[in-house]
Amino acid sequence: MKKLKKNLLLIFCILTFLPYSNSMAYEEASYNVVYETDIYEIRYYEDRLVVEAVSKNDNNSFRKLFRYISGQNNKSQEIKMTVPVTQGENEEGYYMQFYLPSKFTKSNTPLPNNPDLRISTIEEGFFAVIRYSGRASDKNFFKHREILNKKLLDDNVVINGPAIRATYNGPFTLPNLRRNEVMYKVEWK
Repeated sequence: MKKLKKNLLLIFCILTFLPYSNSMAYEEASYNVVYETDIYEIRYYEDRLVVEAVSKNDNNSFRKLFRYISGQNNKSQEIKMTVPVTQGENEEGYYMQFYLPSKFTKSNTPLPNNPDLRISTIEEGFFAVIRYSGRASDKNFFKHREILNKKLLDDNVVINGPAIRATYNGPFTLPNLRRNEVMYKVEWK
Protein backbone atom coordinates (compact mmCIF):
# COMPACT_ATOMS: atom_id res chain seq x y z
CA MET A 1 0.00 0.00 0.00
CA LYS A 2 2.87 2.42 0.70
CA LYS A 3 4.05 1.86 -2.87
CA LEU A 4 0.62 2.78 -4.25
CA LYS A 5 0.52 5.92 -2.09
CA LYS A 6 3.95 7.00 -3.34
CA ASN A 7 2.93 6.33 -6.94
CA LEU A 8 -0.30 8.31 -6.55
CA LEU A 9 1.54 11.26 -5.03
CA LEU A 10 4.00 11.21 -7.89
CA ILE A 11 1.20 10.96 -10.47
CA PHE A 12 -0.52 13.98 -9.04
CA CYS A 13 2.65 16.03 -8.78
CA ILE A 14 3.62 15.43 -12.39
CA LEU A 15 0.11 15.90 -13.76
CA THR A 16 -0.01 19.21 -11.93
CA PHE A 17 3.14 20.53 -13.56
CA LEU A 18 2.34 19.41 -17.10
CA PRO A 19 1.29 22.29 -19.36
CA TYR A 20 -2.44 22.84 -19.12
CA SER A 21 -4.93 25.52 -20.02
CA ASN A 22 -8.69 25.77 -20.34
CA SER A 23 -8.34 25.42 -24.11
CA MET A 24 -6.27 22.24 -23.82
CA ALA A 25 -7.45 19.01 -22.26
CA TYR A 26 -5.93 15.57 -21.99
CA GLU A 27 -7.28 12.96 -24.39
CA GLU A 28 -9.41 10.40 -22.59
CA ALA A 29 -9.91 6.78 -23.60
CA SER A 30 -13.25 6.73 -25.43
CA TYR A 31 -16.13 4.55 -24.33
CA ASN A 32 -19.88 4.14 -24.65
CA VAL A 33 -22.15 3.99 -21.62
CA VAL A 34 -24.47 1.01 -22.16
CA TYR A 35 -26.21 0.98 -18.77
CA GLU A 36 -26.48 3.40 -15.88
CA THR A 37 -27.76 3.36 -12.31
CA ASP A 38 -27.63 6.01 -9.62
CA ILE A 39 -24.44 4.33 -8.28
CA TYR A 40 -22.48 3.08 -11.30
CA GLU A 41 -22.39 2.78 -15.06
CA ILE A 42 -21.43 0.00 -17.43
CA ARG A 43 -19.06 1.20 -20.15
CA TYR A 44 -17.99 -0.53 -23.32
CA TYR A 45 -14.39 0.14 -24.33
CA GLU A 46 -12.81 -0.95 -27.62
CA ASP A 47 -9.23 -2.25 -27.62
CA ARG A 48 -6.85 0.33 -26.14
CA LEU A 49 -3.09 0.60 -26.35
CA VAL A 50 -1.19 1.35 -23.17
CA VAL A 51 2.36 1.62 -22.05
CA GLU A 52 2.68 -0.13 -18.73
CA ALA A 53 5.09 -0.83 -15.94
CA VAL A 54 4.69 -3.95 -13.84
CA SER A 55 6.76 -4.43 -10.72
CA LYS A 56 6.92 -6.38 -7.51
CA ASN A 57 8.84 -3.85 -5.43
CA ASP A 58 9.53 -0.83 -7.61
CA ASN A 59 7.87 2.48 -6.79
CA ASN A 60 9.33 4.35 -9.78
CA SER A 61 6.68 3.22 -12.27
CA PHE A 62 5.28 6.69 -12.87
CA ARG A 63 8.73 8.16 -13.48
CA LYS A 64 9.54 5.41 -15.97
CA LEU A 65 6.25 5.92 -17.81
CA PHE A 66 6.68 9.70 -17.79
CA ARG A 67 10.20 9.37 -19.25
CA TYR A 68 8.76 7.19 -22.02
CA ILE A 69 6.19 9.83 -23.06
CA SER A 70 8.88 12.52 -22.67
CA GLY A 71 10.87 10.93 -25.50
CA GLN A 72 12.82 8.06 -23.98
CA ASN A 73 11.61 5.65 -26.64
CA ASN A 74 13.06 4.23 -29.86
CA LYS A 75 11.77 7.19 -31.89
CA SER A 76 12.75 9.88 -29.34
CA GLN A 77 9.16 11.02 -29.77
CA GLU A 78 7.30 13.05 -27.18
CA ILE A 79 3.80 11.72 -26.57
CA LYS A 80 0.95 13.75 -25.14
CA MET A 81 -0.32 12.80 -21.69
CA THR A 82 -3.73 11.11 -21.62
CA VAL A 83 -6.16 10.21 -18.85
CA PRO A 84 -6.83 8.25 -16.83
CA VAL A 85 -3.69 6.86 -15.27
CA THR A 86 -4.66 3.38 -14.10
CA GLN A 87 -3.21 1.18 -11.39
CA GLY A 88 -3.96 -2.24 -10.03
CA GLU A 89 -2.61 -5.63 -9.17
CA ASN A 90 -2.37 -8.78 -11.25
CA GLU A 91 -0.47 -12.06 -11.13
CA GLU A 92 2.77 -10.25 -12.03
CA GLY A 93 2.53 -7.63 -9.27
CA TYR A 94 1.53 -3.98 -9.24
CA TYR A 95 0.97 -2.27 -12.56
CA MET A 96 0.57 1.29 -13.73
CA GLN A 97 -0.63 2.22 -17.21
CA PHE A 98 -0.69 5.30 -19.40
CA TYR A 99 -3.19 5.07 -22.24
CA LEU A 100 -1.63 5.99 -25.56
CA PRO A 101 -3.26 8.68 -27.71
CA SER A 102 -5.75 7.32 -30.25
CA LYS A 103 -3.47 8.20 -33.20
CA PHE A 104 -1.20 5.30 -32.24
CA THR A 105 -1.54 1.74 -33.50
CA LYS A 106 0.62 -1.30 -32.81
CA SER A 107 2.61 -0.53 -35.97
CA ASN A 108 3.40 3.15 -35.27
CA THR A 109 3.78 3.17 -31.48
CA PRO A 110 7.27 4.07 -30.27
CA LEU A 111 8.85 1.23 -28.31
CA PRO A 112 10.13 1.90 -24.80
CA ASN A 113 13.89 2.11 -24.30
CA ASN A 114 13.39 0.93 -20.72
CA PRO A 115 13.06 -2.87 -20.50
CA ASP A 116 10.77 -2.42 -17.45
CA LEU A 117 8.07 -0.98 -19.74
CA ARG A 118 5.99 -2.64 -22.41
CA ILE A 119 3.31 -1.75 -24.92
CA SER A 120 0.13 -3.76 -24.30
CA THR A 121 -3.40 -3.92 -25.57
CA ILE A 122 -6.29 -3.87 -23.14
CA GLU A 123 -8.84 -5.96 -24.95
CA GLU A 124 -12.30 -4.63 -25.63
CA GLY A 125 -14.91 -5.28 -23.03
CA PHE A 126 -17.39 -4.01 -20.51
CA PHE A 127 -16.37 -2.25 -17.31
CA ALA A 128 -18.48 -1.28 -14.33
CA VAL A 129 -17.38 2.12 -13.06
CA ILE A 130 -18.14 4.21 -10.02
CA ARG A 131 -16.98 7.81 -10.11
CA TYR A 132 -16.09 9.76 -6.99
CA SER A 133 -14.47 13.02 -6.03
CA GLY A 134 -12.09 13.83 -3.24
CA ARG A 135 -8.56 12.71 -2.69
CA ALA A 136 -7.28 9.59 -4.45
CA SER A 137 -6.30 8.08 -1.12
CA ASP A 138 -6.36 4.36 -0.42
CA LYS A 139 -9.17 4.96 2.08
CA ASN A 140 -11.34 6.69 -0.54
CA PHE A 141 -10.51 4.04 -3.16
CA PHE A 142 -11.29 1.12 -0.82
CA LYS A 143 -14.56 2.74 0.28
CA HIS A 144 -15.79 3.14 -3.32
CA ARG A 145 -14.46 -0.24 -4.37
CA GLU A 146 -16.64 -1.84 -1.66
CA ILE A 147 -19.68 0.23 -2.67
CA LEU A 148 -19.29 -0.82 -6.31
CA ASN A 149 -18.55 -4.44 -5.46
CA LYS A 150 -21.64 -4.74 -3.24
CA LYS A 151 -23.93 -3.09 -5.79
CA LEU A 152 -22.67 -5.31 -8.61
CA LEU A 153 -23.23 -8.41 -6.48
CA ASP A 154 -26.73 -7.16 -5.57
CA ASP A 155 -27.46 -6.65 -9.27
CA ASN A 156 -26.04 -10.09 -10.22
CA VAL A 157 -23.32 -8.58 -12.40
CA VAL A 158 -20.36 -10.96 -12.74
CA ILE A 159 -17.00 -9.35 -11.97
CA ASN A 160 -14.06 -10.63 -14.05
CA GLY A 161 -10.99 -9.39 -12.24
CA PRO A 162 -9.61 -7.15 -9.53
CA ALA A 163 -10.50 -3.51 -9.05
CA ILE A 164 -8.70 -0.88 -11.13
CA ARG A 165 -7.90 2.59 -9.79
CA ALA A 166 -8.27 5.41 -12.33
CA THR A 167 -7.11 8.96 -11.58
CA TYR A 168 -7.64 12.05 -13.70
CA ASN A 169 -6.37 15.12 -11.83
CA GLY A 170 -3.30 16.57 -10.19
CA PRO A 171 -2.95 17.28 -6.46
CA PHE A 172 -3.74 20.98 -6.71
CA THR A 173 -7.21 20.36 -8.12
CA LEU A 174 -9.74 21.11 -5.41
CA PRO A 175 -10.87 17.79 -3.87
CA ASN A 176 -14.53 18.35 -4.75
CA LEU A 177 -13.55 18.88 -8.42
CA ARG A 178 -11.37 15.78 -8.71
CA ARG A 179 -12.40 12.82 -10.78
CA ASN A 180 -11.43 9.38 -9.55
CA GLU A 181 -12.91 6.02 -10.50
CA VAL A 182 -12.99 2.40 -9.49
CA MET A 183 -13.42 0.01 -12.41
CA TYR A 184 -14.14 -3.69 -12.68
CA LYS A 185 -14.15 -5.71 -15.88
CA VAL A 186 -17.55 -7.42 -15.99
CA GLU A 187 -19.65 -9.79 -18.04
CA TRP A 188 -22.44 -7.97 -19.83
CA LYS A 189 -25.07 -8.95 -22.39
